[in-house]
Amino acid sequence: MFGMSAHKIIFLNQKGGVGKTTTAVNVGSALAKEGYKVLLVDLDSQGNLSSSVSVDTSKPGIYEILAEEADFSAIQSTPVNNLYCLSGGINMAGLAIELVDENRREFFLKEALAPIANDYDFIFADCPPALDLVTMNALCWADSVIIPMQCEYFAMEGLNLLLRTISSIKKQLNPSLEVLGIVFTMYSSRSNLNNEVVDDITAYFKDLVFDTKIPRNVRLSEAPSHGLPINAYDNSCSGSKAYNALAKEVLDRVN
Repeated sequence: MFGMSAHKIIFLNQKGGVGKTTTAVNVGSALAKEGYKVLLVDLDSQGNLSSSVSVDTSKPGIYEILAEEADFSAIQSTPVNNLYCLSGGINMAGLAIELVDENRREFFLKEALAPIANDYDFIFADCPPALDLVTMNALCWADSVIIPMQCEYFAMEGLNLLLRTISSIKKQLNPSLEVLGIVFTMYSSRSNLNNEVVDDITAYFKDLVFDTKIPRNVRLSEAPSHGLPINAYDNSCSGSKAYNALAKEVLDRVN
């Protein structure tokens, strides 16, 4: 659909708790519902992405593929048609340290996933909340970065550091890397602070900011405990509608 190769997107913010995993899962699921074939790759040792789509983290996953201890039969299906997952989990915790002494240590992920580049329309990777070697591998592999952000006071500082990191990876290691966009999560239109942060960042970064904002939504926070993306758990809630809208924006920008 985009030529032969999957479009590779990472969800990245060095701060934890900003909605990276939720955004990766739910944009992926929204695209899968539209008929695109999507693979989710869980690069985080907490394995939250995997459990959000009912995938078993005790089975081989991305770590075992990187360590050449498993092949792509490790890819698991999820409760959503067209949506697949390579699980993360506790083995990922030591990966950054294990990679330190390796040759071409920034390119392990790129080389490991190359054989399946043509099997999907999209491959999404959920990054750990750190700018470590695992994240560097993700940045060297990806075509695009989506930055989920909470609308809070310190968001801007973290964002500047993150954009500098992306820019230096682009210069030195991955010239085709682009920021696809910044998405605000856990947004409440009634909060003055939320609105101020959105206005400031939108004024500064203009077209980089997605129009869709993801609202605070109880159903959205319940869905992972049922192992379901929001559109499979409650497709009529505000959270699901927002992620469906964001998925359309992602498609427009990728095209």
